[in-house]
Amino acid sequence: MTQVLGIHHVTAIASDPQRNLDFYTGVLGLRLVKRTVNFDDPETYHLYFGDDLGHPGSLLTFFPWPGAYRGRQGSGQVAVTSFAVPPGALGFWLQRLLHHGVAYEGPVKRSPDGGESEQVISFQDPDGLLLEIVAHPGAEARSAWGEGAGIPREHAIHGFHRVTLWVEGGDPTEQVLVHTLGLRPVSQDGGTRRYAAGDGGPGMLVDVRSIGGFPRGVGGAGTVHHVAWRVADDAAQLELREQVIHAGLDPTPVIDRQYFHSVYFREPGGVLFELATDPPGFTIDEPAERLGEGLMLPPQYEAHRAEIETVLPPLHLPATKT
Repeated sequence: MTQVLGIHHVTAIASDPQRNLDFYTGVLGLRLVKRTVNFDDPETYHLYFGDDLGHPGSLLTFFPWPGAYRGRQGSGQVAVTSFAVPPGALGFWLQRLLHHGVAYEGPVKRSPDGGESEQVISFQDPDGLLLEIVAHPGAEARSAWGEGAGIPREHAIHGFHRVTLWVEGGDPTEQVLVHTLGLRPVSQDGGTRRYAAGDGGPGMLVDVRSIGGFPRGVGGAGTVHHVAWRVADDAAQLELREQVIHAGLDPTPVIDRQYFHSVYFREPGGVLFELATDPPGFTIDEPAERLGEGLMLPPQYEAHRAEIETVLPPLHLPATKT
């Protein structure tokens, strides 16, 4: 059985592009690793924020639609996106969020697997996207953007810790996570079950919270569009696609997203999943030291660059705050 390797990226919806960029680069200190367009709607940006090179497992991406209506978290969605930081960085982040006027809750201690407890700070981005910062010793071994908004690398965000899915009932979703994608169950705390890929460290975790009776989520600004799972290469992706078909689900064909190849399907709980390849990565059209500086278009839209640039609102880079 071919297995996913963890979280590849999370894609969410925002409203104002500049405000979105200011928050994720200027407050959270992530790197804008790619400024491109929504390949299905080229008059809309697709912004990628991550670590130094946009490694899989660090990427939070956005479709910012100016004036978009606020969505609502609910069942059938990735409700919470959690970042990993080293344990010694927690005090830094409490002070930073306070300094930038970002309301937060915590830190609170959680022991989801019965082992060492996690310390968690909960907050929202300007559109209401639910976020967490989780202090975990495994974060230190992962890459980070050590130049983001003057944040020292030892305090920086080191990719994702986990995502939390909200579903009506967890059993059908578990079937897909475990028997189709190859994750393993590791713990249960009330109505929340945790699953892990690989060694179960940061970026390899997903929590599934059963919220029966809660309203369905409504897409819009401040909600997650989909979560993508890492696959090693094209061959592994095709094998996993066959596993998805065997599970009675309906995946798309492989779609070329320029920086990775994608297959999409909706799991029984309603969450949109993607299988995304690790290669080729974000340096195929920009050098590493210039990532995110220019508007990069896929070949099919290059001939329309002038009209696309006319429609897209201007972005000011870098938009950082200390």
